[in-house]
Amino acid sequence: MAGHSLGEFSALVANHVLHFEDALKLVSIRAQAMQKACEIQPSTMAAVLALADDKVEEICAAITAETGEVVVAANYNCPGQLVISGSLKGIEIACERMKAAGAKRALVLPVGGAFHSPLMAPAKEELAAAIEATHFNNPICPVYQNVVAKAVTDPSAIKQNLIDQLTGAVRWTQSVQAMVADGASHFTEVGPGKVLQGLVQKIHREAIVDGVS
Repeated sequence: MAGHSLGEFSALVANHVLHFEDALKLVSIRAQAMQKACEIQPSTMAAVLALADDKVEEICAAITAETGEVVVAANYNCPGQLVISGSLKGIEIACERMKAAGAKRALVLPVGGAFHSPLMAPAKEELAAAIEATHFNNPICPVYQNVVAKAVTDPSAIKQNLIDQLTGAVRWTQSVQAMVADGASHFTEVGPGKVLQGLVQKIHREAIVDGVS
């Protein structure tokens, strides 16, 4: 099992790691802590289309080194679709440089903060305390977590990866690739919509996908 960003909590409930009520409490605490972090420093995210992941990473690192502005790769959604996260100025500079480097689009997203970036660090302590105080069961099958993009079964490791996800990247492309390498060929998206089905097919064209809403 796997979940994209917030969806990782849903995956952990489905995997019997978390009780539904405990997951709701953690999601609420996470949201409130992230909101506080957003208020400390205005920040945002932007979608970058049709530019290689390593080029996006290179541009982000160069901007941070030159200007001190925070800009990082935040969501590796599929090849050619990456979301970056950072300060308002950093994202503004990044969008111009991404387009100059050949990106088809570099579009600022209507979000209230730089999620999955170091700018969420102020929220980490509160979320970590809540997660550590919550009982996590052994999963019924491996969960491929966003920040490590590999199979995890140890509850203590699952906790730490969930904490690290707040400031770390959602490595969805790498997670799907790891699942395929481990033998997965049929992916079922649980929930409304077909976004993840589309991403999976872009990551692995031979994948069989369906959904349960």
